[in-house]
Amino acid sequence: MNIKSTIRFLGAFALVTVNFFSADAQSARGNYNFLDFNQKPYYFGITLAYNSSNFKVYQSKDFILNDSINVVESVTGPGFNLGIVTNLKIGENFDVRFLPTLSFGERNINYAPTRIDRRPFARRVESVFVEMPIQARYKSAPFHDTRLFVIAGVKYSFDVASDSRSRQAETLVKIAPNDFAFEIGAGAQMFLPYFIFSPEIKFSHGFNNILIFDKNLDESSIIDKVLSRTFTLSFHFEG
Repeated sequence: MNIKSTIRFLGAFALVTVNFFSADAQSARGNYNFLDFNQKPYYFGITLAYNSSNFKVYQSKDFILNDSINVVESVTGPGFNLGIVTNLKIGENFDVRFLPTLSFGERNINYAPTRIDRRPFARRVESVFVEMPIQARYKSAPFHDTRLFVIAGVKYSFDVASDSRSRQAETLVKIAPNDFAFEIGAGAQMFLPYFIFSPEIKFSHGFNNILIFDKNLDESSIIDKVLSRTFTLSFHFEG
């Protein structure tokens, strides 16, 4: 299954599930599902998500001096996530969340040569991350079995595909497997009879340089720093 098919499947699955259980909730119980879930001090769940990631590339001082590359920029690539949710309540409005996740992603660095007789080229970075996000969540008061929320936290990621990329070629820009990022986001909880459905959008921005510098490689020496950036649309099923 390719990325586009995966995205369509996740969206269709979430829509059908919510419509089915929302209709059941309205006919059978009204708007009181929140009361049952609110009694639980903690609960678990699963996450299905689509991600869109790229790099923030900072040029080095050697970029101006080089005579082979005119432009270097990052291009966004798609991916998807599968994860587990652990949620601990802290009072009525706060939660602490731990979401270990397996994330598949693709990011590209595009180069434009100085010489007009050479064609632009790209360096593709395909990754498989094991992610360990820890978040704090603030929730609004419930209204008709729905709550809005905002999140903030930090995330550690390890790219298990990094060794495979390093063995494939010594002439490619290398990206470190370890990454740390801060995260912010927002979403909504929808309390259904058997679980909580929570669509969520989230932005992650790395704060450590993940470029492995190689002074002998022009594609690397013209770059001073590379930071990761990811936009994620998640569907949490909890309870």
